[in-house]
Amino acid sequence: MPSAKGILGRKLGMTQIWDDDNRIVPVTVIEAGPCRVVQLKTPERDGYAAVQLAFGDTKPQRLSKPELGHLKKADVPAQRHLAELRVDDLSGFEVGQVIAADVFGAGERVDVTGISKGKGFAGAMKRHNFKGQGASHGNHKKHRSPGSVGACATPARVFKGMRMAGQYGNARITTLNLQVVEGDAERGLLLVRGSVPGPNGGIVFVRNSAKSSKRVRNAAQGGSPRERQGSVA
Repeated sequence: MPSAKGILGRKLGMTQIWDDDNRIVPVTVIEAGPCRVVQLKTPERDGYAAVQLAFGDTKPQRLSKPELGHLKKADVPAQRHLAELRVDDLSGFEVGQVIAADVFGAGERVDVTGISKGKGFAGAMKRHNFKGQGASHGNHKKHRSPGSVGACATPARVFKGMRMAGQYGNARITTLNLQVVEGDAERGLLLVRGSVPGPNGGIVFVRNSAKSSKRVRNAAQGGSPRERQGSVA
């Protein structure tokens, strides 16, 4: 199995299971795969190496003719969702290959990407966790307002990136270093400890963690560079 692994799935919801020590573990249940490899992108042709995965059976009439032709070229039935997995080596993949939920084993670390729940237009307190203004001492119906946002004659403008009211949620979010509790290929389920972005029924992309190897390496060396510096001091 190649070092870079990933699978598309659908978030079903959260539940809890008991581990070997009879402790409750909160898990998110993901309907992971089966995904089919529909295209291999090479550095020579596309400028980078990636594997394109397809997930979610659908009716052919719900897809456009270019989409159906793209899937037919890989001899794959109509699929609703496509996603790419960047890899360093394509040797472990081939067009038409099926990737199931057991691609990840218990104890592995993964990153899960999804679209967070949309909250609509939200104020600064809800969106950025501002504490608000005082409730007395002359404050008149401005308790949840953000307060001053600009300056005087210099620079006479509001700086870019100022935290203000606006669209909250409905953004691409990645939760890092979640632990896989179980991968069940027969039922097509992946149990991940903790919560993942998005509502129940939302599409998520699970791939092996990008930072877990660094954590393991730092632990083997006696902690992170900052922790080692503090121990020496």
